[in-house]
Amino acid sequence: MIAEIGHFCLILALVIAVLQAVLPLYGARTKNPTLMGFADQAARVQFALLAASFTCLTYTFLISDFSVKLAASHSHTTKPFLYKISGVWGNHEGSILLWTLMLGLYGFLFSIFSKSLPIALRARTLAIQALLAVGFISFILFTSNPFERLFPTPMDGLGLNPILQDPGLAIHPPLLYMGYVGYSLAFSMAVAALISGEINKVWAKALKPWSLLSWSFLTLGIAMGSLWAYYELGWGGWWMWDPVENVSFMPWLIGTALLHSIMVMERRQNLAHWTVLLAITAFSLSLIGTFIVRSGVLVSVHAFAVDPERGVFILALLLLATGGALSLYAMRAKMLVQRAEFDQVSREGGLVLNNLLLATATATVFLGTFYPLIMDALTGDKISVGKPYFDLTFAPIMAILIIFMGAAPLLKWQKDSFSSLKKFGMLSLAGALIIIALTFIFGRSILGGFGLALAAYLAFGAIKAFRKKGPLSALPKQAKYHLMSFTLAHLGVAILTAGAVIMSVWADDTIGRVKPGESLEVAGYTFTLRDVSGGETRNYSFRRGEVNVSKNGQNIKILHTEQRFYPVREMITTEAGFRFSPTATLFAGLGEGTPEEGYILRANYHPAVIWIWIGALLMSLAGFLSLIGTRSLAERPSKASELVTRS
Repeated sequence: MIAEIGHFCLILALVIAVLQAVLPLYGARTKNPTLMGFADQAARVQFALLAASFTCLTYTFLISDFSVKLAASHSHTTKPFLYKISGVWGNHEGSILLWTLMLGLYGFLFSIFSKSLPIALRARTLAIQALLAVGFISFILFTSNPFERLFPTPMDGLGLNPILQDPGLAIHPPLLYMGYVGYSLAFSMAVAALISGEINKVWAKALKPWSLLSWSFLTLGIAMGSLWAYYELGWGGWWMWDPVENVSFMPWLIGTALLHSIMVMERRQNLAHWTVLLAITAFSLSLIGTFIVRSGVLVSVHAFAVDPERGVFILALLLLATGGALSLYAMRAKMLVQRAEFDQVSREGGLVLNNLLLATATATVFLGTFYPLIMDALTGDKISVGKPYFDLTFAPIMAILIIFMGAAPLLKWQKDSFSSLKKFGMLSLAGALIIIALTFIFGRSILGGFGLALAAYLAFGAIKAFRKKGPLSALPKQAKYHLMSFTLAHLGVAILTAGAVIMSVWADDTIGRVKPGESLEVAGYTFTLRDVSGGETRNYSFRRGEVNVSKNGQNIKILHTEQRFYPVREMITTEAGFRFSPTATLFAGLGEGTPEEGYILRANYHPAVIWIWIGALLMSLAGFLSLIGTRSLAERPSKASELVTRS
């Protein structure tokens, strides 16, 4: 009965979404305040119905109701409580329901926190948001019903994929979806503003907090996903350019550009074209990510479905949403007139260059991700694009971007000259040469020195820009939060860059077959396999290796690494043992073997890898800090002074 209630709530949510999409648009056209006001109420009811449906699905997992096919396919009576809950979205149907729930949540939040916006803009935004909901709820009901019954009812379920049985599943997807789906609201606001013909400061101020919220969650979600993959999959790296890693990274790059465009539009009333296009593109790339993991066009540890029919449905939604929005932009583009001119050497000029570089970086990732798929479809040739391609294309673009990131905040708005950067440039160059020289002498790497010099330069630029603003206590509250968040974000990028460079240049690893008592040597550390024992839990049986790590005869830590066998799925996973520290992470993984022949042991030395995630966390924190400092979601300036465009 609970499953039927959840299914019925989905159907009702679809009906409400249709009404929310149609009536407010008509009301905005006819200037009917009652119909426009209906959008707020409908958004709240729609979210309540989606939440009720999701709660019903979660309940079927918690009580192990295996008459529901989804629960039977992705849960088991022996599963720990956490994995029963996270297992709800550890599959295609449940994850797309979570996606749609987030879509409804953003509409609900917008209906509450956008009261100061013009009613017509608010009504149109919620109507476009509802149109997206119509597409996704229909997708669930017609191709991905999570409440489908299974007869006869099995005695037990098939269990959750062992790779997903980790706390990371409870954290990573919800955070990622809060970022992904948040750009739906930026998309809806862009389309609504194009319909009304008003792209103005009111709109930019209203767009800013939602873009910040999405970007902050997406940053946090990507960071948590990277950490989860690092320790769970045993790749030995923090980023592997997996196709689904890439499709979450692309909206982040465009979302970063969007935030910078909003900054210019909010302060200087420029870059209206950039802001609208980036808002549309960010959500379109989020839809591409949704399409990739549900279409079967690639094989990835992230892929939830391999049903082409589902992929076609998502592709149709992508084409309708993106094509419709870009067509509307093409019709309205002539209205988007720049309000004020600015010199190329200025803060605005630096931010435009920032956007160009971020867009170019996104294009290189897009090409590297989809070129193999395109070639496979056209010629049948199987090719692989991996780390070498991205090292040669993406890395140089980001190096140039960092150079401008360090200098642009020191420029004045509208017009400046390079002479104002002379002292900063000379100090930066001297510091860079010293860092490169020291790195070559002690680390034997020019490339590593160049990377560390870039990180130090960016940190120096952020601190100098912070100090240039004067005492923090003398600034208004909003400016104070903005300055702190800017500094924290740029320092986060600098820390992440330094960690990535050190990890990439000086990491070391080895693999060998050893018997208990034998050792492997890595970067001056000795990994000794002390013992191998076995055991079992309710969920799996395991073989545990005890690895003692020492250096120069001094014991540092005992690492415990396991090979686990999950009988329900008949799968084997490897759980690595770690010793995290600010200087270096030590990583050990136990493989196949016998006491007589020895066991495969993998030993890794990863210097500074933890700073990669610390840097990402600082960037996310900066976004939330800036969000706190936003005075309101929209302010009503005078029409004469604030309008950028008018139909």
